[in-house]
Amino acid sequence: MNLDDTPARFRLDRALDCLAVTFRGMTARYDEAQCDCHWGSEEELAQLKVPDVELDPDLLHRTWTAPDWKDHGAVLRRILPQFARALVSGTVEPMFGMHAVGHSFAWGYWQQWPARQSAAVWEFLHAWWAYSLSEPEPVVPVYEVLALCAEASATLGPWLSTWEALDHAVSDRHLAEAAAHWEYDLLGDELPWDTRDNDNADALRTELAAWLVRHAPARLRAQGAPEELLHRVRLIGLTGPARWEEPHWPNHRY
Repeated sequence: MNLDDTPARFRLDRALDCLAVTFRGMTARYDEAQCDCHWGSEEELAQLKVPDVELDPDLLHRTWTAPDWKDHGAVLRRILPQFARALVSGTVEPMFGMHAVGHSFAWGYWQQWPARQSAAVWEFLHAWWAYSLSEPEPVVPVYEVLALCAEASATLGPWLSTWEALDHAVSDRHLAEAAAHWEYDLLGDELPWDTRDNDNADALRTELAAWLVRHAPARLRAQGAPEELLHRVRLIGLTGPARWEEPHWPNHRY
């Protein structure tokens, strides 16, 4: 099946179209400023104050990564249609992981925007997440999209619930890949990505670990996952000496 013709792809395309319509005509504030020696030129800044003009990839990158806009929300609304398309196409490449994109969304306080705008962002994130879970070879790994969505929304529950509800081999293969990616950090009682809200890191890590221990083993076995990975997922559910002294402890060093 051509996944460009699936319901998940149609939903994602509709969500991208909705962003384009919802944020058409948006601009950065007229008095927005940036450092011309670290961020870019006055001419580049002026582009953000003109609606609907495509930015070159480097300017788009510098814009979403800058943490010090006067009004990050206005800047995010200005670039969001182009930014979302770039995310879906896999052309956004943060230095340390896609959680950084989630931080940029969070800096914009998008959940406090007018209802129509915030709903468009929610639908984009959910549509991209659903599509990624159903795509055999997503351009952005599923575990990276999860980190982005969790950081953008400051919650894990909705994203894990969607994954849990999908009962097919593709999403289970993504789960095996994610478990292998996460196990080192989770066995060290660390969240597998950098969170913007350090006060919430333990809660996010606990929720992710509990969900993985509860829902992953049967699916991993169905995928023929290595026994070593199954043991490590099991160990994530143990604490203290019960974990470190277990015969299958992988001798990770922290």
